[in-house]
Amino acid sequence: MERQRTAIKQSTNSATLADVLERILDKGLVIAGDIKIKLVDIELLTIQIRLVICSVEKAKEIGLDFWATDKDFNSGLNTAQNADELEAIKKRIEILEFKKIV
Repeated sequence: MERQRTAIKQSTNSATLADVLERILDKGLVIAGDIKIKLVDIELLTIQIRLVICSVEKAKEIGLDFWATDKDFNSGLNTAQNADELEAIKKRIEILEFKKIV
């Protein structure tokens, strides 16, 4: 009886971590989940988790460009407001210093 040789097949399409990360950033990845805590059919707590992982270009493409309109992420949006607040603070300091002298 002849022994049959079985060759070990190796994958020729291996992906590195960089390849996987590039694919995720290019296409996007969404992870969603809900956690609900109930006691005797009374909902006490609901936590909704939505996680989107993608590149900035992909985020802009799908309309998730909150950093462009949110003042906490874009300091250029509230410069006029900051200037007004700074002037008001300077006036208050002048008034307090004047009261301290007099």
